[in-house]
Amino acid sequence: MQLSKAEEQLMEYLWQQGTIFMKDLIEAHPDPKPAATTVATLLKRMQDKGFVGYETFGNSRQYRPLISKEEYFAKHVKGIIQNFFGNSAAQFASFFTTATDLSQAELEDLKSIIEQQIKNKQP
Repeated sequence: MQLSKAEEQLMEYLWQQGTIFMKDLIEAHPDPKPAATTVATLLKRMQDKGFVGYETFGNSRQYRPLISKEEYFAKHVKGIIQNFFGNSAAQFASFFTTATDLSQAELEDLKSIIEQQIKNKQP
């Protein structure tokens, strides 16, 4: 399941802070600040999707991410590979390395990362 752009923006604050109250989420937003009802609606959707949890303190809720940024990004990339590249990581890598105009140094860095992963997979 994916988040909307507005939900991703709220998640970014949650990932940065770890836990945060709604008033602090609103305060962290750039001007113009969203309405509290808008933020509450987004948080409810994010809860329903399983991305956000909360703990109640009196009349306030302290929200926390239920998925790490890395987990979210990994699922997102896997979905892109599945939907746009026929579930082929090699096709994705080919597209990524040609379409992003990487420098020779960046390609060498990627090569080193891949070689290290190959070593890690060896019995």
